[in-house]
Amino acid sequence: MSDHQVLFNTCPDLHIAQDIAKALLEKHLAACINIVPQIQSMYEWKGKIINDTEVLLIIKTQAKHYKSIENLLVQLHPYEVPELIALSIDTGLPSYINWIQSVTEKDTE
Repeated sequence: MSDHQVLFNTCPDLHIAQDIAKALLEKHLAACINIVPQIQSMYEWKGKIINDTEVLLIIKTQAKHYKSIENLLVQLHPYEVPELIALSIDTGLPSYINWIQSVTEKDTE
């Protein structure tokens, strides 16, 4: 398993996306979070096809923080079942990967 991950999460609006991103950054659970507004999402929910506008978070972190991110997301996210998908980073610019590591190693507890 890779030591670093990119996580995807969708939010219903920009305000919630920014609140979640800020909480993750303040706790040093993520080094960088891209907020991509106005994505179109289509999905099946409770027997209906839904067509929604959402905001996408792209979260860069260490794999060891996944469970803490999951716990925080469940606490802060308004969706009954929030999206959280983790992809391993197999390769990347070494200086960028090192930066992710250094930012997410800080202890704020």
